[in-house]
Amino acid sequence: MSDRGEQLAPPAAVGFIGLGQMGTPMAARLVQAGFAVQAYDRAEPARQGFEAAAGLPAVAGAEAACAGVAAVITMLPDGRSVREVLCGGGTDGALAAAAPGTCVVDMSSSSPIDTLALDEALRPRGFAVVDAPVSGGVKRALDGSLAIMVGGEADTISRIRPLLAALGGAIFPTGALGSGHAMKALNNYVSAAGLVAAAEAVIVGTHFGLDPLVVVEVLNASTGRNNSTENKLKQQVLSGDFAAGFALRLMAKDLHTAAEIARHLGVAAPLADACEALWAKADGMLGPGADHTEIFRYLAQLKATPEGGGGQE
Repeated sequence: MSDRGEQLAPPAAVGFIGLGQMGTPMAARLVQAGFAVQAYDRAEPARQGFEAAAGLPAVAGAEAACAGVAAVITMLPDGRSVREVLCGGGTDGALAAAAPGTCVVDMSSSSPIDTLALDEALRPRGFAVVDAPVSGGVKRALDGSLAIMVGGEADTISRIRPLLAALGGAIFPTGALGSGHAMKALNNYVSAAGLVAAAEAVIVGTHFGLDPLVVVEVLNASTGRNNSTENKLKQQVLSGDFAAGFALRLMAKDLHTAAEIARHLGVAAPLADACEALWAKADGMLGPGADHTEIFRYLAQLKATPEGGGGQE
């Protein structure tokens, strides 16, 4: 393990836990950058996917991923999963195999509350915690151009910057620990709201008799343009692929986090509340395997009510 003050650069050893659709290309990028990656996922197909992408065997367990490394990256569904894997019931989690001074970099889309709880558990044991969630999807994970939002102590962020630079094209220090996860939740709220607005425009326009392709083209040439109109409507929705690579359930979880932050602060966020409820209902109907672009399918089956708005069939 490197000295605590030394910049974490190749060929430093890095543990990587969570080899899903985003984790696998991110871990493979670190291998390509020259880091000694000890990657693990509890799912055998995920481990096999990493081995095919990186040309390197996955390790046998989370403890093996943490042994002798300078940093441990987690890319898991939420903060509770991160804490369960790293801490277990206290000191018997995977970090029992790591030396004090190891930096824990949570790149999952976690709640800031969970992030602060993780730090409270790990700081007395000598571990430094940084939250560094990402945005950009699978495509930008593959080419290393992710946007990374980093919360934590400035010295720790400086130490891991070469590691982050191997994964992202834009690194944004956001402030104190937890601020990266707060920013990610707010970003995904804006993204989700934009997708719903764009999907509704296509649905209403189609019922009016407009060609949905024309609707998308006009939006992209006008002030309604957003990430979803440019990168999701034609490619995922109108094509029927619904395979953007980010689960609807995870988007619903991030919307809950964003709305929860506003409620905790006593800030009114009525649109965030409405989006939280809408995506939760869609998740309940479409189930855990749905891609987030399938929100279109949910919206398309709603019936208008006399008071306005939609209701399920």
